[in-house]
Amino acid sequence: MATGEQIKVLLVEDDPDWIKAMTAFLNDEADMLVVGAAMSYEEAVRLSGTMAFDVALLDIQLTDGGMEGIQIAAEIHERTSAKMIMLTSVEDESAMTQAFTAGAINYIEKTRFREIPQAIRSAYHHPAAMEALLKEFTRLKREEQLKELTSAEREVFELLEEGYTQPQIERKLFKAESTLKNQINKMLKKLGARSSKEAVEKVRRKGL
Repeated sequence: MATGEQIKVLLVEDDPDWIKAMTAFLNDEADMLVVGAAMSYEEAVRLSGTMAFDVALLDIQLTDGGMEGIQIAAEIHERTSAKMIMLTSVEDESAMTQAFTAGAINYIEKTRFREIPQAIRSAYHHPAAMEALLKEFTRLKREEQLKELTSAEREVFELLEEGYTQPQIERKLFKAESTLKNQINKMLKKLGARSSKEAVEKVRRKGL
């Protein structure tokens, strides 16, 4: 970072007191500057398209029981190259997985707010290392989802995931239609899905 350059931070949070406190807290860091804050999904999406920022801090729940922060993260991930850190009041592995899937590269409980400045620096200066950790995390989650499949069922699943149709898989693996249907039905039962498409989406949502 060049001398005098600051990491530009966007806050996404529905508590105005928290925004005020976190803005003061981060602006006390010589290498950081809060450039904007959004209190709703609509405002966050608008700012992500009009404001230049390097790192976004997003509350995973902007409303009681809602997960708007994850939706916002996905929007920001598509629109910008900014790095995203999710904040939460309650540890939730499912929410954490969804956040990483949406493009976030870190996840911090709000009670550990003193770790936030260093997390911002790590995200800004070492994104490749953070993304490598994320890639490994998602690989392990995917492996966990598929661990009950046999090697034959897994081979079929991976081809379905790549977009192959059932007739194409029959030809590629030299399988009879009845054999392939039987393997797919067993695979769907193990993954708790009703169709091949749903099975692929479920594994991606929980692991990828």
